[in-house]
Amino acid sequence: MPRYYATRNTAMTDPTLLVLASLADGDKHGYAIMADVREFAGLSLGPGTLYGAITRLESRGFIKALAAGDRRQPYRLTAAGKAHLQAQLEKLEPVVRVGTRRLRQA
Repeated sequence: MPRYYATRNTAMTDPTLLVLASLADGDKHGYAIMADVREFAGLSLGPGTLYGAITRLESRGFIKALAAGDRRQPYRLTAAGKAHLQAQLEKLEPVVRVGTRRLRQA
């Protein structure tokens, strides 16, 4: 399985976008986010990459930390995070559409 290290901020594998997409269906702690991303994107986020993305997203107000019931810290997508995710997905849609069409024609 490919492992993602934050060397470039590319839209398709941007760890912040992957975290937002993971949180779009509900609150999760770090390990659950990593497992979800591995399942839906086929990428393994390292802890440094994951928590770096979480820190950036929290500082921008896109996610918020919730009260922890145990040692695991859950995170929730905010309204601003939902709006940002939607905007990013809308930007990706033309790329996916054109790429898919071109592959069919090739």
